[in-house]
Amino acid sequence: MSFTFIDLFAGIGGMRLAFEAAGGRCTFTSEWDKFSQRTYAANFESDHAIAGDITQVDVAHIPAHDVLVGGFPCQPFSIAGVSKKNALGRPHGFLDKIQGTLFFDIVRILTHHRPQAFLLENVKNLRSHDGGRTFAIITETLTALGYHLAWKVINAKKYVPQNRERIFLVGFRDHARFSFDDLVLPTGKQSLDTVLHREDGTEAAEPPYTLAPHGTVNPKYTLSPKLWTYLQNYAAKHRAKGNGFGFGLVGRTDTARTLSARYFKDGSEILVKQADNRPRRLTPRECARLMGFDQPGRPPFIIPVSDTQAYRQFGNAIVVPVVADIAHLLSQHLSP
Repeated sequence: MSFTFIDLFAGIGGMRLAFEAAGGRCTFTSEWDKFSQRTYAANFESDHAIAGDITQVDVAHIPAHDVLVGGFPCQPFSIAGVSKKNALGRPHGFLDKIQGTLFFDIVRILTHHRPQAFLLENVKNLRSHDGGRTFAIITETLTALGYHLAWKVINAKKYVPQNRERIFLVGFRDHARFSFDDLVLPTGKQSLDTVLHREDGTEAAEPPYTLAPHGTVNPKYTLSPKLWTYLQNYAAKHRAKGNGFGFGLVGRTDTARTLSARYFKDGSEILVKQADNRPRRLTPRECARLMGFDQPGRPPFIIPVSDTQAYRQFGNAIVVPVVADIAHLLSQHLSP
């Protein structure tokens, strides 16, 4: 069915790609980072401008919508005593604890517009942040607003060749039969061979979500002798101390570590083996594939920014096919 959604903390549009694939139409977008705005605007045609800082947006200026989606940043929540005034009412008490966080802006939008449903995404450790108190405040606040909740930690390695665990929290305003138990995850191991460029320039087989043309790799992505020596020495030093710190070296049949926003610094979490040469970083295009941004039926995702910004953007993004499956399941429980 068709439905409307708003895209908060939108980044470069991974949530939008996923929810559009499920039949949704985006009616409002908010993203504060100017470089992410540039990438988002290059890939989506909208009848609305990208709003900047969501804390400065009047909720009355946000259009009514069926679904709110967002991968919100996890800021420390206050656990100080609630003032007597706010403690008089349960919702006010929770709002006092989240005041000043970006989660507060989600709550004020939900309170004003009362959409049918929402999907929130965050790092796996949101459950244990501050001894579990942060997640408790989040779920108690959303429940106090009248939403029925379901959550699940999903590892994207079922969809793409990357170990990437994220928590997804779904809420429905009215009783719905939505359950993450109905989400059918892919089977089998995903291999980096479906993501990486062919070093000989030949074309790789194109699985779902990796439809950008393959080609040879620019030598600039190969680590310099100085950086490669440093990373090896750094790893050896920590091994001697019994620590697990070090680089992640992968081949075409492997699954990568989690791509992070700091990948631009040295690429150490995912280094690709090269025959008779030092390892290399992933290219930005390979990062796009690793995050599922190149989709069937769409042109390759446009990357209009520098490599540094591209690495940050993909490292902060969601894995598109994971959210697409959640969005399809969620949409089945929306009322016309």
